Parts: sequence; C-alpha cells; structure tokens
Amino acid sequence: MVKPNSSQVEFVGLMASLMAIVALALDALLPALDVIGRSIGTSDPTENQLLIILFFLGLGSGPLIFGPVSDSLGRKPVVFMGFTLFILASALCVNAADLQTMVIGRILQGIGLSAPRTISIAMIRDSYSGDRMARIMSFVTVVFILVPVIAPASGKLIMDIYDWRAIFYAQVICSLLVCLWFWRRQAETLLPSNRKPFKIKLFSQGYKELIKYRQTMIYTLISGFITGSFLVYLSTSQQIFERQYELQESFPYIFAGLAITIGTATFMNGSLVMRFGMQKLITVSLFSFFAVSLAYVLLFPSGNNPHLAVLLTFFGLQFFAIGFLFGNLRAMAMEPVGHIAGIAAALTGFLSTLMAVPISTFIGQFVLGTALPLFIGFSICSFISILLLGVARSSDIREWRLKWVRTKS
Repeated sequence: MVKPNSSQVEFVGLMASLMAIVALALDALLPALDVIGRSIGTSDPTENQLLIILFFLGLGSGPLIFGPVSDSLGRKPVVFMGFTLFILASALCVNAADLQTMVIGRILQGIGLSAPRTISIAMIRDSYSGDRMARIMSFVTVVFILVPVIAPASGKLIMDIYDWRAIFYAQVICSLLVCLWFWRRQAETLLPSNRKPFKIKLFSQGYKELIKYRQTMIYTLISGFITGSFLVYLSTSQQIFERQYELQESFPYIFAGLAITIGTATFMNGSLVMRFGMQKLITVSLFSFFAVSLAYVLLFPSGNNPHLAVLLTFFGLQFFAIGFLFGNLRAMAMEPVGHIAGIAAALTGFLSTLMAVPISTFIGQFVLGTALPLFIGFSICSFISILLLGVARSSDIREWRLKWVRTKS
C-alpha cells in the first residue's frame, strides 16, 4: 500500500477534482440542453436526454481500456491520456452541426473522463482499505458534490453571457488546471513491483477473477440499479423543472439545493461509517430510498404533479438516502479486490454503467408530462437492490456459520 506524498487533505482535494470534471461535463450542460438541441436540429426532449445518457455510456466503457493500462503503466500516465482525449472530444462537440456528431463527441468525452474518474478510485484503493477507504471516498464525494451545486448556475451564466459553446471551453480550461495540479503534486501510488504486463487476456483474466467475489458482484449490481435510477433524474431534471413546472430561471438553483442534500449525507457518512460500518448504512439507506419512492407512488398515482414544495421534499429525502449509498457501495465492491484495483475499478464501473444506461433510457422516455414514472423507477430499482442485498447478507451468514462449525470441530 503506497501513501501519497501530498497531505491527506490535498489528496482528497485532488481525487475529488479528478472526479469533479465529470460532474462539470454533465451538470453545466443541463440548462443548455434545449438550446443545444435547437442548434443541432432537434427539439425532441428524449433526444436531448441522449447528451447526458450517452456520456455515461462512454464513462462506463472507457475504464475497460484505462483500468488494465493503469495496472501496467501506473496511474498517472493514464490520467493524462484521458484528459487529452477529453479535450479533443470537446473540440468535436463545439463544432457539431447535428445530433450524431454531438453524440459521438459526448461519448468520447465520457471515455476520456473515465480515466481520471477510474484512476482516482484505484489510487484511493492503492492507499487505503476497509472503513478508512470508505471514509476517504466519502470526503472525496463531498468535495465532488460541490460541483453539481454550482455547475448548472455557472453553465447558465456562461450561456447567457456568451453561448452554449463557451460551456465546453470552460470545461477544457478547468480540466487543464486540474491536470497541472495533479502532475505537480500527486505521487504515483502503484509501486513498480505491483505492476502487471499489459496483455489483452488481462480483460478475461480480470473478469474471471472478479466473478469469484460474490460481494463485489452483488454490490456492483446494486450500484447499477441505484446509478440507473439517479441517471434518470439527471437526464430529465431539466424537463421536469423547466417544462413541467415552467421554472427556467430557477432550475439551476433548485438543482443546486438538491445536490446539497446528497453532499450533506455524504459528509455525514464520512463520520458515521467509522461508527456503524458500511453494511449497516447501506441497508438503512436502501430501505429509506424504497420507502420514500413507494410513498410518492401511492400518494400521487394519478400522475398529476404535486406542488413544487412537495416534489422537492420527496426528491430531497431520496437524494439524502443516495448520499449514503454511492461511496459505500463502491467501497464494498472494491474491498475484496485490492490486488487488482485497476481492472476491478474498470470492470465494476463498466458493469454498473452497462446496467444504468438502458435503465435510464427506458424510464426517461415516460417522463414527459409528469414526474410519476421517475418515482416508479426509483421504487422498482430500490426494491430489486434490497433483494440483492438480502442475497449478500444470507451468503455472509452462511459463511459465518461454516467458520463457526469449523472452529467448534
């Protein structure tokens, strides 16, 4: 286990910044979706959703390359490769004249940013383990959450002063600054002795190794369902607040307020995880997530949107629960596979995204005149996640009993 040369505070800030560029590339674009759609010749809101959803497709598939390469070359070179691809893809987006070109650019942006996102997780796993890893992940996520708080408002301000293309320029400038900070201040966390030669069979070997760990697979599946349901919100929030509630000017601030609920829960998780452990927090949060979703569906089955304050209350409760899930689910999935952290981070990220994209695409097509389908999706995804959690816990109990029997005999 390699400790970074920078202080723990700076390490958290750096890892959060690597992830934050992803949030910036997503959330700063939300207020501009309709404007970009008209500019590239589409006004269908479900097509505009693709600029968010397919970014995630790139974000999930890119690690399949960058993860194994980082296990071979080290973590730092891969981060620089990813930022280079992101900058080139941003140029493609700026010059896009149709939906197809813009979608290709967004997928490539996602692939590029998957490198710093995946490598930051691998570097945390290189340096920490167990509940300490979950604690660091929580603090990293808190800093990371600050970006969604300010990104939509910043994107709208930039668009009002210049145009939507300037949002992409701002993202490139921020990525260059983070890249420079990372280059100057962060030490390599993967010792040369722990590096593996890059071979194509690393993918098959890594997958075969990964599926041996029931804990990793189950928590990855749960992460896929939770990420998928949350991605529906990200891709449809602009429709819900700007079109259904006609709050074009207020949308960035509403989005920021809801992001704060996630950040608050994630910050609390950094302390609570050391007291209660990851499993207990995941269990309580999943049941809360399901209960709130089901309550909305039962209270508003007609599909008529409730008063804005009521909707925001339900969203706030949902996202507070989610704040305890993201970091803990990822940490639980990564805990048994520290010896292959790079390929494990890549494959678990790919699998959860591979689930999240079709889930969000399917549910998102129904969120046109009402927010009800979003909460139905929340309910179904969280219920399945609870069932998977039950499978994981029953396996743990069986293993504990076997160990107890062996000890007695």
